[in-house]
Amino acid sequence: MSAGISGEQDLPRQASQNFVDDELRLAELWSIVWRGKWRIVAITFVFSMLSVSYALFATEWYRAEVLLAPAEGRDVSPIQGQLGGLAALAGMSLGGGDSVDAIATLTSREFARDFINDEGLLPVLFPEEWDPEEERWLATDTDDQPDIRDAVRRFHENILRVDEDRATGLVTVAVEWTDPDMAAEWASLLVQRLNSKLRDQTLKEAETNVAYLQGEMQKTNVVTLQQAVGRLVESELQKLMLARGTEEFAFRTIDPAQPPDRRIRPKRSLIVVVGTLLGGFIALIWVFVAQALRP
Repeated sequence: MSAGISGEQDLPRQASQNFVDDELRLAELWSIVWRGKWRIVAITFVFSMLSVSYALFATEWYRAEVLLAPAEGRDVSPIQGQLGGLAALAGMSLGGGDSVDAIATLTSREFARDFINDEGLLPVLFPEEWDPEEERWLATDTDDQPDIRDAVRRFHENILRVDEDRATGLVTVAVEWTDPDMAAEWASLLVQRLNSKLRDQTLKEAETNVAYLQGEMQKTNVVTLQQAVGRLVESELQKLMLARGTEEFAFRTIDPAQPPDRRIRPKRSLIVVVGTLLGGFIALIWVFVAQALRP
């Protein structure tokens, strides 16, 4: 019985001892921090100044956007739906559909490569490696000079952004660049080139299909087959008239690009806050490690 009472009396004593030990540890930690306070302040101040310097001198990037809607009249018509099987047997595509093909074309490597080459943007995309006065690359070795593959990769990773709203069908084409006027110009030009490219492709396909169908119609004497082919010819002629009659073939511009007046990065206040906190954390670690290594 006395052993049980003694054990119960030891519990509060142990809890009190643990509390005292915790207080001693906290007091010791605070003592270490207080002794190294000037080192902590100095390191934090240095990181803060470095963050401010980076935030002020970092390259500013701007974002220009174009809001687009799928052009009307490109959907699959009832005639096209009924004759889809016959067109497939003939190896033809009746076109139409949603904006998936257009977005895929816009984000393709071939489209970016043609845009960069036609506009001569390779030196613009790599200004740090180009000598504008001599009009040549700084690197003398061709292996060290950027090529069109590097330009396409940088264009897709850092410059072009394409977002589609599935609910409304609206598409946002955004270009991020260090020059706001150039960003807006590129965004508008990309949309124009996309419409022209898809329009020319449709014209070429429709003209080829019409010529093929007219030749097949002359070869057959079956009235029902002639009627079916005639409806296909009519559908292709509608595509021809639609493509020839509009410049905004794939997308209509709802909100054109405007040169932005606000940068999207760097976020200066966030950089300064994160840099200051990082400096304080590193300073604390340094103080504790120095105390642990002290004899």
